[in-house]
Amino acid sequence: MNSLREPDHELEDRVARRLLDVFVRVGLVFALVWLCFHFFAPFLTMMLWALILAITLYPLHQMLANRIGGRQGLASTLIVLLAVVVIVTPTVMLGSQFGDSIHKLVQGVRDNTLQVPAPSDKVAVLPIVGKKVHALWSQAHEDLPAVVKSMQPKLGELASKALGMVAGLGGSLLMFVFAFIVAGIMMAWGESGAQAMQEIFERIAGLARGTEITVLSTATVRAVASGVIGIACIQALILGVSLMVAGVPFAGLLAAIILVLGIAQLPALLVTLPVIGWIWMGGNYDTVPAAAYSVLLFIGGMADNVLKPIMLGRGVDAPMPVILIGALGGMATDGILGMFIGATALALGYQIFMRWVDDNPERARQQAVGEVANRRLS
Repeated sequence: MNSLREPDHELEDRVARRLLDVFVRVGLVFALVWLCFHFFAPFLTMMLWALILAITLYPLHQMLANRIGGRQGLASTLIVLLAVVVIVTPTVMLGSQFGDSIHKLVQGVRDNTLQVPAPSDKVAVLPIVGKKVHALWSQAHEDLPAVVKSMQPKLGELASKALGMVAGLGGSLLMFVFAFIVAGIMMAWGESGAQAMQEIFERIAGLARGTEITVLSTATVRAVASGVIGIACIQALILGVSLMVAGVPFAGLLAAIILVLGIAQLPALLVTLPVIGWIWMGGNYDTVPAAAYSVLLFIGGMADNVLKPIMLGRGVDAPMPVILIGALGGMATDGILGMFIGATALALGYQIFMRWVDDNPERARQQAVGEVANRRLS
């Protein structure tokens, strides 16, 4: 009869010490990761935008660098300066004019010098809201201070929301400028950065798939960016021509605003609906031309919903519906930044899933058996 083996206390002590070392190391790694994320989190949005901008503008950067003798840093500096001038200058000018207009409006209401023109009879025949709008407009024309006093609580709430929106836009503009600067630095070191990114993906997914993931991610970001800008340009061109045909004043300026709204993924209806209202209320149009221009401008304002399925995802090794759903879903959850992240994530997920479907071991065995049988028969 075999006697029971004595417990090896030395082995137990070694295992316990080893497990304790592993737990301590894992805990330190998690603590380090948490600290890194904690200090990096305030800059996460800006860095993601910088990465998207660098990936999107890198072909342009390389084209410019080749024209100036391969000077990567100078090319990045020129692109960043041009972007800052294009973004900041119009924004500051529009903000200044908007502030002056608001100041004059408030001063006119306070001094009772602001005159509201009488409404047109066409306003009253508008469906659903025509009579209410005509009545309020007529009251404002006759006694504006009384209307302002009756709506003062709503106007105060609206003013506070507008100030918050303006402050948010200022912060977003500043963040975007810094993102462009960081993107310029990334583009100046683009070759080494691309190599580092590929090595990271290769370490995660293997040598073959790492390269494939890098190419797919880059192509998806560029496809979404080019699709957004292309759609905005096409829509601005369509509506600009429509505004010129309709004889709307400042058609070129309105088309430029539509272009900016399209790039920012805001609906062009923000411009076309007020223009349609002006056509019916303030413009000297007969009923048939007014209706035709209204339909034309409304359809043009909705054109991006038709163009997105056509242009998003071109040149990407993933089906267009996958890119479109990822872009729209990401934009619905996380805004413009989510549009890029959602499209890239869904494209990568689709490729990984389809690769898993293709790597069916049972199918591979059947193919191998079939090849062996064919060799024997031959």
